[in-house]
Amino acid sequence: MFLLNHPLVRTLRKLRGNVRGCVYTEALWGIPFNLYAPYASVYMLALGLSDSQVGLITSVGLAFQVFWTLMSGVISDKLGRKRTTLIFDLISWSIPTLIWAVAQDFTYFLVAAFVNAVWRVTSNSWQCLLVEDTDPDILVDVWSWIYIAGLLAAFVSPLTGLLIDRFSLVPTMRGLYLLAFVMMTAKFIIMNRMVTETRQGRIRMEATQDQPFFSALKGYPQVLKGILRAPATLVTAALMIILSIIRTINGTFWSIMVTQELQIPEKHLAIYPFARSMTMLLFFFLLMPKIRRMEARRPMLVGYLGFVASQLILINAPVSGYGWVLVATLLEACSLPLISTLLDKLIALNVDPAERARIMAILYAVVIIFTSPFGWIAGKVSEIDRGLPFVINIALFVIGALIVLFAGRLEGRNVGGAEPAEESATA
Repeated sequence: MFLLNHPLVRTLRKLRGNVRGCVYTEALWGIPFNLYAPYASVYMLALGLSDSQVGLITSVGLAFQVFWTLMSGVISDKLGRKRTTLIFDLISWSIPTLIWAVAQDFTYFLVAAFVNAVWRVTSNSWQCLLVEDTDPDILVDVWSWIYIAGLLAAFVSPLTGLLIDRFSLVPTMRGLYLLAFVMMTAKFIIMNRMVTETRQGRIRMEATQDQPFFSALKGYPQVLKGILRAPATLVTAALMIILSIIRTINGTFWSIMVTQELQIPEKHLAIYPFARSMTMLLFFFLLMPKIRRMEARRPMLVGYLGFVASQLILINAPVSGYGWVLVATLLEACSLPLISTLLDKLIALNVDPAERARIMAILYAVVIIFTSPFGWIAGKVSEIDRGLPFVINIALFVIGALIVLFAGRLEGRNVGGAEPAEESATA
Protein backbone atom coordinates (compact mmCIF):
# COMPACT_ATOMS: atom_id res chain seq x y z
CA MET A 1 0.00 0.00 0.00
CA PHE A 2 2.92 2.33 0.82
CA LEU A 3 4.36 1.73 -2.64
CA LEU A 4 1.05 2.47 -4.40
CA ASN A 5 0.79 5.82 -2.58
CA HIS A 6 4.43 6.76 -3.19
CA PRO A 7 4.71 10.11 -5.08
CA LEU A 8 6.76 8.51 -7.86
CA VAL A 9 4.21 5.72 -8.33
CA ARG A 10 1.31 8.19 -8.29
CA THR A 11 3.04 10.20 -11.01
CA LEU A 12 3.66 7.05 -13.07
CA ARG A 13 0.01 6.00 -12.87
CA LYS A 14 -1.21 9.47 -13.93
CA LEU A 15 1.05 9.83 -16.98
CA ARG A 16 -0.82 10.46 -20.20
CA GLY A 17 0.08 11.31 -23.78
CA ASN A 18 3.64 11.38 -25.10
CA VAL A 19 5.31 11.28 -21.70
CA ARG A 20 3.48 8.02 -21.01
CA GLY A 21 4.79 6.45 -24.23
CA CYS A 22 8.34 7.63 -23.55
CA VAL A 23 8.47 6.46 -19.92
CA TYR A 24 6.53 3.20 -20.22
CA THR A 25 8.76 1.85 -23.00
CA GLU A 26 12.12 3.09 -21.71
CA ALA A 27 12.98 -0.16 -19.90
CA LEU A 28 13.17 -1.93 -23.27
CA TRP A 29 16.16 0.28 -24.05
CA GLY A 30 17.56 0.78 -20.56
CA ILE A 31 17.76 -2.87 -19.53
CA PRO A 32 19.84 -4.20 -22.45
CA PHE A 33 22.05 -1.09 -22.50
CA ASN A 34 22.88 -1.41 -18.81
CA LEU A 35 23.56 -5.13 -19.23
CA TYR A 36 26.27 -4.71 -21.85
CA ALA A 37 27.66 -1.23 -21.06
CA PRO A 38 29.78 -2.21 -18.00
CA TYR A 39 31.60 -4.81 -20.11
CA ALA A 40 31.97 -2.91 -23.41
CA SER A 41 35.56 -1.77 -22.79
CA VAL A 42 36.86 -5.12 -21.53
CA TYR A 43 35.11 -6.74 -24.52
CA MET A 44 37.25 -4.51 -26.76
CA LEU A 45 40.40 -5.47 -24.84
CA ALA A 46 39.48 -9.15 -25.19
CA LEU A 47 39.33 -8.69 -28.97
CA GLY A 48 42.85 -7.25 -29.03
CA LEU A 49 42.38 -3.48 -28.69
CA SER A 50 44.70 -1.39 -26.48
CA ASP A 51 43.69 1.20 -23.87
CA SER A 52 44.55 4.03 -26.26
CA GLN A 53 42.52 2.45 -29.09
CA VAL A 54 39.51 2.15 -26.76
CA GLY A 55 39.91 5.82 -25.86
CA LEU A 56 40.39 6.79 -29.51
CA ILE A 57 37.15 5.07 -30.52
CA THR A 58 35.35 7.00 -27.79
CA SER A 59 36.82 10.31 -29.01
CA VAL A 60 36.11 9.56 -32.69
CA GLY A 61 32.51 8.71 -31.83
CA LEU A 62 32.16 11.97 -29.93
CA ALA A 63 33.65 13.94 -32.82
CA PHE A 64 31.02 12.56 -35.21
CA GLN A 65 28.38 13.37 -32.61
CA VAL A 66 29.17 17.08 -32.96
CA PHE A 67 27.89 17.11 -36.56
CA TRP A 68 24.76 15.13 -35.76
CA THR A 69 24.05 17.26 -32.71
CA LEU A 70 24.12 20.43 -34.80
CA MET A 71 21.85 18.79 -37.37
CA SER A 72 19.48 17.38 -34.73
CA GLY A 73 17.51 20.55 -34.18
CA VAL A 74 16.96 21.11 -37.89
CA ILE A 75 16.01 17.47 -38.49
CA SER A 76 13.62 17.42 -35.52
CA ASP A 77 11.93 20.59 -36.77
CA LYS A 78 11.69 19.46 -40.40
CA LEU A 79 10.58 15.85 -39.87
CA GLY A 80 8.81 16.29 -36.56
CA ARG A 81 9.74 14.84 -33.17
CA LYS A 82 7.88 11.54 -33.64
CA ARG A 83 9.17 10.60 -37.10
CA THR A 84 12.72 11.71 -36.31
CA THR A 85 12.83 9.60 -33.17
CA LEU A 86 11.76 6.40 -34.93
CA ILE A 87 14.07 6.74 -37.96
CA PHE A 88 17.20 7.74 -36.10
CA ASP A 89 16.66 5.34 -33.18
CA LEU A 90 16.67 2.44 -35.65
CA ILE A 91 19.82 3.75 -37.35
CA SER A 92 21.77 4.67 -34.22
CA TRP A 93 21.04 1.66 -32.00
CA SER A 94 19.63 -1.27 -33.99
CA ILE A 95 22.47 -1.24 -36.53
CA PRO A 96 25.40 -0.72 -34.10
CA THR A 97 24.25 -3.48 -31.75
CA LEU A 98 24.47 -5.92 -34.68
CA ILE A 99 27.96 -4.63 -35.57
CA TRP A 100 29.15 -4.99 -31.97
CA ALA A 101 27.71 -8.51 -31.85
CA VAL A 102 29.94 -9.68 -34.73
CA ALA A 103 32.95 -7.38 -34.10
CA GLN A 104 36.40 -8.81 -34.74
CA ASP A 105 38.84 -5.90 -34.49
CA PHE A 106 39.36 -2.14 -34.21
CA THR A 107 37.68 -1.42 -37.58
CA TYR A 108 34.35 -2.93 -36.50
CA PHE A 109 34.22 -0.77 -33.38
CA LEU A 110 35.21 2.34 -35.34
CA VAL A 111 32.39 1.81 -37.86
CA ALA A 112 29.92 1.13 -35.04
CA ALA A 113 31.01 4.34 -33.27
CA PHE A 114 30.38 6.30 -36.48
CA VAL A 115 26.86 4.89 -36.89
CA ASN A 116 26.05 5.08 -33.18
CA ALA A 117 26.94 8.80 -33.21
CA VAL A 118 23.59 9.40 -34.96
CA TRP A 119 21.88 8.88 -31.57
CA ARG A 120 22.44 12.58 -30.94
CA VAL A 121 19.61 13.33 -33.38
CA THR A 122 17.12 11.09 -31.63
CA SER A 123 18.29 12.31 -28.22
CA ASN A 124 17.09 15.78 -29.15
CA SER A 125 13.80 14.71 -30.71
CA TRP A 126 13.07 12.20 -27.92
CA GLN A 127 13.64 14.81 -25.21
CA CYS A 128 11.25 17.13 -27.05
CA LEU A 129 8.64 14.34 -27.11
CA LEU A 130 9.23 13.78 -23.41
CA VAL A 131 9.04 17.34 -22.08
CA GLU A 132 6.94 19.30 -24.58
CA ASP A 133 3.26 19.20 -23.58
CA THR A 134 4.32 17.88 -20.14
CA ASP A 135 3.51 19.59 -16.82
CA PRO A 136 6.77 21.15 -15.50
CA ASP A 137 5.81 20.17 -11.93
CA ILE A 138 6.33 16.47 -12.65
CA LEU A 139 9.62 16.74 -14.58
CA VAL A 140 11.84 15.52 -11.74
CA ASP A 141 9.56 12.51 -11.24
CA VAL A 142 9.55 11.84 -14.99
CA TRP A 143 13.35 11.95 -15.21
CA SER A 144 13.56 9.75 -12.12
CA TRP A 145 11.48 7.11 -13.92
CA ILE A 146 13.71 7.36 -16.99
CA TYR A 147 16.73 6.52 -14.82
CA ILE A 148 14.80 3.84 -12.92
CA ALA A 149 13.94 2.13 -16.22
CA GLY A 150 17.64 1.53 -16.83
CA LEU A 151 18.24 0.48 -13.26
CA LEU A 152 15.79 -2.39 -13.63
CA ALA A 153 18.69 -4.23 -15.27
CA ALA A 154 19.94 -4.75 -11.71
CA PHE A 155 17.50 -7.61 -11.26
CA VAL A 156 19.04 -9.59 -14.11
CA SER A 157 22.65 -8.30 -14.11
CA PRO A 158 23.94 -11.16 -11.88
CA LEU A 159 22.94 -13.45 -14.74
CA THR A 160 25.62 -11.77 -16.87
CA GLY A 161 28.32 -12.85 -14.44
CA LEU A 162 27.05 -16.43 -14.49
CA LEU A 163 26.99 -16.43 -18.30
CA ILE A 164 30.56 -15.10 -18.45
CA ASP A 165 31.65 -17.80 -16.00
CA ARG A 166 29.95 -20.46 -18.14
CA PHE A 167 30.64 -19.27 -21.70
CA SER A 168 33.48 -16.70 -21.23
CA LEU A 169 33.35 -12.96 -21.92
CA VAL A 170 33.26 -12.68 -25.73
CA PRO A 171 30.41 -15.15 -26.48
CA THR A 172 28.36 -13.66 -23.64
CA MET A 173 28.82 -10.12 -24.96
CA ARG A 174 27.84 -11.19 -28.47
CA GLY A 175 24.63 -12.64 -27.04
CA LEU A 176 23.91 -9.49 -25.01
CA TYR A 177 24.30 -7.31 -28.09
CA LEU A 178 21.87 -9.51 -30.04
CA LEU A 179 19.41 -9.27 -27.13
CA ALA A 180 19.87 -5.47 -27.19
CA PHE A 181 19.05 -5.42 -30.91
CA VAL A 182 15.76 -7.25 -30.34
CA MET A 183 14.64 -5.30 -27.26
CA MET A 184 15.69 -1.86 -28.49
CA THR A 185 14.09 -2.32 -31.91
CA ALA A 186 10.86 -3.42 -30.22
CA LYS A 187 11.01 -0.34 -28.01
CA PHE A 188 11.35 2.04 -30.95
CA ILE A 189 8.38 0.54 -32.79
CA ILE A 190 6.09 0.31 -29.73
CA MET A 191 6.87 3.84 -28.57
CA ASN A 192 6.17 5.22 -32.04
CA ARG A 193 2.68 3.70 -31.84
CA MET A 194 2.07 5.31 -28.43
CA VAL A 195 3.10 8.92 -29.15
CA THR A 196 1.80 11.74 -31.33
CA GLU A 197 3.52 14.82 -32.69
CA THR A 198 3.85 17.56 -30.06
CA ARG A 199 2.15 20.91 -30.34
CA GLN A 200 5.48 22.71 -30.69
CA GLY A 201 6.64 20.06 -33.14
CA ARG A 202 3.68 20.75 -35.43
CA ILE A 203 4.38 24.48 -35.23
CA ARG A 204 8.05 23.97 -36.21
CA MET A 205 7.17 21.53 -39.01
CA GLU A 206 4.80 24.09 -40.52
CA ALA A 207 7.31 26.93 -40.09
CA THR A 208 10.12 25.01 -41.80
CA GLN A 209 8.22 23.02 -44.44
CA ASP A 210 9.19 25.37 -47.29
CA GLN A 211 12.63 26.13 -45.91
CA PRO A 212 15.62 24.44 -47.60
CA PHE A 213 17.17 21.92 -45.23
CA PHE A 214 20.57 23.49 -44.69
CA SER A 215 19.28 27.06 -44.73
CA ALA A 216 17.73 26.35 -41.33
CA LEU A 217 21.28 26.31 -39.97
CA LYS A 218 21.51 30.04 -40.67
CA GLY A 219 19.38 30.66 -37.59
CA TYR A 220 21.95 29.11 -35.26
CA PRO A 221 24.05 32.30 -34.72
CA GLN A 222 20.99 34.15 -33.44
CA VAL A 223 20.07 31.24 -31.19
CA LEU A 224 23.65 31.16 -29.89
CA LYS A 225 23.48 34.87 -29.04
CA GLY A 226 20.37 34.17 -26.97
CA ILE A 227 22.20 31.43 -25.07
CA LEU A 228 25.19 33.68 -24.38
CA ARG A 229 22.88 36.32 -22.92
CA ALA A 230 21.36 33.85 -20.43
CA PRO A 231 23.71 33.32 -17.42
CA ALA A 232 21.57 30.48 -16.05
CA THR A 233 21.86 28.60 -19.35
CA LEU A 234 25.64 29.13 -19.42
CA VAL A 235 26.01 27.73 -15.90
CA THR A 236 23.84 24.78 -16.85
CA ALA A 237 26.00 24.20 -19.96
CA ALA A 238 29.18 24.18 -17.84
CA LEU A 239 27.68 21.57 -15.51
CA MET A 240 26.56 19.53 -18.54
CA ILE A 241 30.14 19.55 -19.90
CA ILE A 242 31.62 18.37 -16.60
CA LEU A 243 29.09 15.57 -16.18
CA SER A 244 29.57 14.48 -19.80
CA ILE A 245 33.36 14.19 -19.44
CA ILE A 246 33.01 12.28 -16.19
CA ARG A 247 30.51 9.84 -17.69
CA THR A 248 32.76 9.32 -20.71
CA ILE A 249 35.78 8.50 -18.55
CA ASN A 250 33.86 6.30 -16.12
CA GLY A 251 31.91 4.53 -18.84
CA THR A 252 35.09 3.72 -20.77
CA PHE A 253 37.72 3.07 -18.12
CA TRP A 254 35.98 1.95 -14.92
CA SER A 255 35.78 -1.70 -15.99
CA ILE A 256 39.38 -1.58 -17.27
CA MET A 257 40.57 -0.19 -13.93
CA VAL A 258 38.70 -2.82 -11.92
CA THR A 259 39.64 -5.86 -14.03
CA GLN A 260 43.16 -4.98 -15.17
CA GLU A 261 44.52 -2.96 -12.22
CA LEU A 262 42.58 -4.35 -9.27
CA GLN A 263 42.56 -7.89 -10.73
CA ILE A 264 38.85 -8.51 -10.16
CA PRO A 265 37.68 -11.16 -12.69
CA GLU A 266 35.17 -10.14 -15.39
CA LYS A 267 32.65 -12.67 -14.08
CA HIS A 268 32.49 -10.75 -10.80
CA LEU A 269 31.93 -7.32 -12.41
CA ALA A 270 28.15 -7.85 -12.29
CA ILE A 271 28.29 -7.42 -8.50
CA TYR A 272 28.91 -3.72 -8.87
CA PRO A 273 26.25 -2.72 -11.44
CA PHE A 274 23.81 -4.71 -9.30
CA ALA A 275 24.83 -2.85 -6.12
CA ARG A 276 24.85 0.50 -7.92
CA SER A 277 21.42 -0.02 -9.44
CA MET A 278 19.75 -1.27 -6.26
CA THR A 279 21.18 1.64 -4.27
CA MET A 280 19.98 4.14 -6.85
CA LEU A 281 16.53 2.56 -6.91
CA LEU A 282 16.27 2.97 -3.15
CA PHE A 283 17.59 6.51 -3.45
CA PHE A 284 15.01 7.48 -6.06
CA PHE A 285 12.12 6.06 -4.05
CA LEU A 286 13.16 7.13 -0.54
CA LEU A 287 15.05 10.40 -0.94
CA MET A 288 14.29 11.99 -4.33
CA PRO A 289 10.66 12.90 -3.37
CA LYS A 290 12.13 15.00 -0.53
CA ILE A 291 14.87 16.52 -2.69
CA ARG A 292 12.91 17.31 -5.85
CA ARG A 293 11.58 20.67 -4.59
CA MET A 294 14.81 21.80 -2.97
CA GLU A 295 16.86 24.61 -4.50
CA ALA A 296 19.41 22.97 -6.79
CA ARG A 297 22.74 24.05 -5.32
CA ARG A 298 22.82 22.16 -2.03
CA PRO A 299 21.95 18.63 -3.21
CA MET A 300 24.12 19.02 -6.31
CA LEU A 301 27.07 20.15 -4.18
CA VAL A 302 26.64 17.10 -1.95
CA GLY A 303 26.56 14.95 -5.09
CA TYR A 304 29.86 16.35 -6.39
CA LEU A 305 31.58 15.85 -3.04
CA GLY A 306 30.27 12.29 -2.86
CA PHE A 307 31.69 11.60 -6.31
CA VAL A 308 35.11 12.93 -5.25
CA ALA A 309 35.13 10.55 -2.30
CA SER A 310 34.14 7.61 -4.54
CA GLN A 311 36.98 8.28 -6.98
CA LEU A 312 39.56 8.66 -4.20
CA ILE A 313 38.54 5.30 -2.76
CA LEU A 314 38.65 3.63 -6.20
CA ILE A 315 42.17 4.75 -7.12
CA ASN A 316 43.51 3.83 -3.68
CA ALA A 317 41.83 0.41 -3.52
CA PRO A 318 44.20 -2.56 -3.11
CA VAL A 319 44.44 -5.47 -5.55
CA SER A 320 41.37 -7.72 -5.17
CA GLY A 321 39.84 -5.01 -2.99
CA TYR A 322 36.24 -6.09 -3.55
CA GLY A 323 35.00 -4.21 -0.49
CA TRP A 324 36.75 -0.98 -1.40
CA VAL A 325 35.31 -1.02 -4.91
CA LEU A 326 31.87 -1.71 -3.45
CA VAL A 327 32.10 1.31 -1.13
CA ALA A 328 33.19 3.51 -4.06
CA THR A 329 30.30 2.14 -6.14
CA LEU A 330 27.72 2.84 -3.41
CA LEU A 331 28.98 6.40 -2.95
CA GLU A 332 28.73 6.97 -6.68
CA ALA A 333 25.22 5.49 -6.72
CA CYS A 334 24.06 7.98 -4.08
CA SER A 335 25.75 10.94 -5.77
CA LEU A 336 24.62 10.48 -9.37
CA PRO A 337 20.86 11.05 -8.80
CA LEU A 338 21.63 14.28 -6.94
CA ILE A 339 23.49 15.67 -9.94
CA SER A 340 21.92 14.16 -13.02
CA THR A 341 18.20 14.34 -12.21
CA LEU A 342 18.30 17.94 -11.01
CA LEU A 343 20.53 18.92 -13.93
CA ASP A 344 18.04 17.39 -16.37
CA LYS A 345 15.30 19.55 -14.93
CA LEU A 346 17.52 22.64 -15.02
CA ILE A 347 18.05 21.97 -18.72
CA ALA A 348 14.30 21.71 -19.32
CA LEU A 349 13.47 24.86 -17.36
CA ASN A 350 16.23 27.04 -18.82
CA VAL A 351 15.41 26.36 -22.50
CA ASP A 352 13.00 28.58 -24.46
CA PRO A 353 10.26 26.19 -25.67
CA ALA A 354 9.88 28.07 -28.95
CA GLU A 355 13.46 27.19 -29.92
CA ARG A 356 13.97 24.10 -27.80
CA ALA A 357 15.26 21.83 -30.59
CA ARG A 358 17.89 24.25 -31.87
CA ILE A 359 18.98 25.42 -28.40
CA MET A 360 19.41 21.82 -27.28
CA ALA A 361 21.37 21.10 -30.48
CA ILE A 362 23.82 23.94 -29.77
CA LEU A 363 24.17 23.07 -26.07
CA TYR A 364 24.91 19.42 -26.77
CA ALA A 365 27.28 20.30 -29.61
CA VAL A 366 29.29 22.47 -27.22
CA VAL A 367 29.23 19.71 -24.61
CA ILE A 368 30.52 17.13 -27.10
CA ILE A 369 33.25 19.45 -28.45
CA PHE A 370 34.63 19.85 -24.94
CA THR A 371 34.15 16.17 -24.10
CA SER A 372 35.52 14.50 -27.25
CA PRO A 373 39.27 14.88 -26.53
CA PHE A 374 38.93 13.24 -23.13
CA GLY A 375 38.37 9.72 -24.46
CA TRP A 376 41.76 9.84 -26.18
CA ILE A 377 43.43 11.76 -23.31
CA ALA A 378 42.12 9.31 -20.70
CA GLY A 379 43.25 6.40 -22.88
CA LYS A 380 46.79 7.78 -23.10
CA VAL A 381 47.13 8.46 -19.37
CA SER A 382 45.53 5.08 -18.59
CA GLU A 383 48.45 3.38 -20.38
CA ILE A 384 50.78 5.24 -17.99
CA ASP A 385 48.73 4.58 -14.85
CA ARG A 386 45.17 3.24 -14.86
CA GLY A 387 44.26 5.44 -11.91
CA LEU A 388 45.04 8.70 -13.76
CA PRO A 389 41.70 8.94 -15.66
CA PHE A 390 39.99 9.06 -12.28
CA VAL A 391 42.36 11.79 -11.06
CA ILE A 392 41.02 13.82 -14.01
CA ASN A 393 37.52 13.04 -12.72
CA ILE A 394 38.40 14.34 -9.27
CA ALA A 395 39.65 17.63 -10.72
CA LEU A 396 36.43 17.98 -12.73
CA PHE A 397 34.27 17.19 -9.70
CA VAL A 398 36.01 19.93 -7.74
CA ILE A 399 35.45 22.42 -10.58
CA GLY A 400 31.79 21.39 -10.75
CA ALA A 401 31.37 21.86 -7.02
CA LEU A 402 32.93 25.34 -7.23
CA ILE A 403 30.59 26.31 -10.09
CA VAL A 404 27.58 25.11 -8.11
CA LEU A 405 28.84 26.84 -4.97
CA PHE A 406 29.39 30.23 -6.57
CA ALA A 407 26.67 30.21 -9.24
CA GLY A 408 24.10 31.79 -6.93
CA ARG A 409 20.53 30.77 -7.51
CA LEU A 410 20.79 30.44 -11.30
CA GLU A 411 19.07 33.79 -11.86
CA GLY A 412 16.68 33.06 -9.02
CA ARG A 413 15.26 29.89 -10.61
CA ASN A 414 14.70 27.14 -8.11
CA VAL A 415 14.55 23.52 -9.18
CA GLY A 416 11.06 22.28 -8.58
CA GLY A 417 9.91 25.76 -7.68
CA ALA A 418 8.27 28.42 -9.81
CA GLU A 419 8.86 28.01 -13.52
CA PRO A 420 10.28 30.82 -15.59
CA ALA A 421 7.64 32.80 -17.42
CA GLU A 422 8.35 31.36 -20.84
CA GLU A 423 7.92 27.86 -19.43
CA SER A 424 4.58 28.45 -17.76
CA ALA A 425 2.60 26.49 -20.31
CA THR A 426 4.97 23.76 -21.39
CA ALA A 427 8.38 22.39 -20.53
